[in-house]
Amino acid sequence: MSSHRTMLLGVAVGAAGGLTANAVAAGHPTLTWIVDHITYPVGQIFLRLLFMLVLPILFSALVMGVCELDLKHVGRLGLRTLGYTAVVSSIAVLIGLVLVNLIRPGDGLPEAVRSLAHGGGIKAATAPVDTSPVGMIIAMVPDNIFKAAAGGDVLAVITFSLLFGIGLSLAQTDAATRLRECIQGLLDVSMRLIEGVLRFAAIGVGALLFTITSRMGIGIMQQLAAYVLTVLLGLGLHMFVVYSLSVRFLGGMSPVAFFRGSRTAIVTAFSTASSNATLPTALKVAEEELKLPPSIARFVLTAGAAMNQNGTALFEGVTVLFLAQVYGVSLTFGQQATVMLISVLGGIGTAGIPAGSLPVIAMILGMLGIPPEGLGLVLGVDRFLDMCRTVINVVGDLAAAVFVSRDQHPKPQQAAGA
Repeated sequence: MSSHRTMLLGVAVGAAGGLTANAVAAGHPTLTWIVDHITYPVGQIFLRLLFMLVLPILFSALVMGVCELDLKHVGRLGLRTLGYTAVVSSIAVLIGLVLVNLIRPGDGLPEAVRSLAHGGGIKAATAPVDTSPVGMIIAMVPDNIFKAAAGGDVLAVITFSLLFGIGLSLAQTDAATRLRECIQGLLDVSMRLIEGVLRFAAIGVGALLFTITSRMGIGIMQQLAAYVLTVLLGLGLHMFVVYSLSVRFLGGMSPVAFFRGSRTAIVTAFSTASSNATLPTALKVAEEELKLPPSIARFVLTAGAAMNQNGTALFEGVTVLFLAQVYGVSLTFGQQATVMLISVLGGIGTAGIPAGSLPVIAMILGMLGIPPEGLGLVLGVDRFLDMCRTVINVVGDLAAAVFVSRDQHPKPQQAAGA
């Protein structure tokens, strides 16, 4: 059985079992013992395995993602790609945060039920956060990277990883090349480990969902449905409004022609839920359907598969605020701005594989003191949302290629938009 089917089976068994247990034996000592001694420990071990891999994945993926740009040689092309990615990813996260604050999908649980959900989960280390603009800027630069990593100072770790990646890209020595190979090896090992952890996701997710639903009952499923609709609305707005405007006004191409030419890549992205797996198809679409210059399309799409994760950034922001609402954790404007910044930067370090965003979400939850066991709710619907946000990621890469290609080769671009 494929991994996503086993996860769906775990979701179904865990949710159905938990809801049935809540309806039949809520508060019974036997149910309490089962939750405290079986399902809760299993779910927590699964979460701890995810947390364990956060730092190695984040560091190695960010460093290698920046190295892919080869900044010393691409110059203006790389800066245009990076600038476009940062702006459009910020818009994506902003859309998500506005929607989740307006719709508030996590609200509505009785306080007594919400208090049962906390359950004393993982207490991840969190660095003190100065939410003023100047304080956030200063806090982004670590004075001791090991202290920052141990203290859960995520922004500092991200900043160090980006700067390290730039330095490694500019260093053209044999020793630097060997170091890059070592970091690529760290990324390969970390991704293999996360794949191994996800092989047991059905058991972990089932245990997490049983624990949550047996404590919270049917009410949490209503919040989950509202959360899914919020994510889909945000993804839809970003794809059909932001990308259409970008392609028309920044790329000089008809949005209708753009989406028509991108159909094959869209279907592939939805079916595989992987930006990396869709890359060959996206390259073919860019060159043959959208008529983009091959050299530019190959650079932008290859870098974008690792770095331009607009849909993932939006998903991460919505998910964190949704779980904060579910657990009654009030986030200030400064904390939400921090979530937005980490989601944008984390998009660079999110692996282009199914469920690649889960370590980043786990990291943000721990940073803000939000009970991480709520991640089980997200995992329950993650496969479907992963398919949807991968479409946004891939279409975003193609839109970026259209934008970057315009000034470099205007004639093919105009022909494609005719």
